[in-house]
Amino acid sequence: MSTKVAVVTGSNKGIGYAIVRGLCKQFKGDVVLTARNEDLGKQAVQSLNEEGLSPKFHQLDITDQASIGRFGDFIKNTYGGIDVLVNNAGIAYKNDSTAPFGEQAEVTIKTNYFGTLAISNALFPLLRPHARVVNVSSMSSSFAIRKCSPEIQAKFMNPNITEEELTHLLNDFIQAAKNGDHEKIGYPNSAYGMSKVGVTVLSQIQHRQLSADPREDIILNACCPGYVDTDMTSHKGPKTIDEGADTPIYLALLPEGVKTPAGDFVAGRKAHKWNEYQYTP
Repeated sequence: MSTKVAVVTGSNKGIGYAIVRGLCKQFKGDVVLTARNEDLGKQAVQSLNEEGLSPKFHQLDITDQASIGRFGDFIKNTYGGIDVLVNNAGIAYKNDSTAPFGEQAEVTIKTNYFGTLAISNALFPLLRPHARVVNVSSMSSSFAIRKCSPEIQAKFMNPNITEEELTHLLNDFIQAAKNGDHEKIGYPNSAYGMSKVGVTVLSQIQHRQLSADPREDIILNACCPGYVDTDMTSHKGPKTIDEGADTPIYLALLPEGVKTPAGDFVAGRKAHKWNEYQYTP
């Protein structure tokens, strides 16, 4: 029987690192830590080795199709399939960033939405029956959707929205951000928030696709880890990275045959209506 494998993208630090640590302790199989920067990834593995844990490492940049291709080949040739995929990799500009907002919108959505979509498209064909997929979203998606105009909210909240329609909406936001009229059109002033709206809605689309897949019992959920003390939050979050990793790990290890949560937005191990979700520490 082939070795089971769990993959965590963007996991050399922060919540991703803590997810790898938790899976190393609980998942019965190999856990692959990935990072854009090979040196930083190997340092993270070394740090976990010092705790007595043994993750594997492979370089992965979800914005680089060649890197995605190499990673997909590695997984296919080494394991023949995937049992757990945690799409954690993401970026956020600091609040005091001087980069033009149009640039922030383009770069953030390129990584958080288009990167997640690209790695999913590459790895979903490798998902084994009973696989678990976790897309790490954010409460920022909930804040951002509520700041959209009713017309734009309705487009994102359409239960039958397609991947093509979602991509078109996010490209429309990027163009409006570059033109400086995104708020006038009805979008919020948050590149990160809109990127995570993309991840949350994409998760619902992917859930529909996987539910119709002949492979048995593949479950995908999006989640909000909470406000966590990481580089991304400038270490302002009250939660530790291990507390932030709790819900993603819970979703990654859902037992075979569970019916819920599935296709949900999960925070604190509970499913929520993502557009209504209010974070409480």
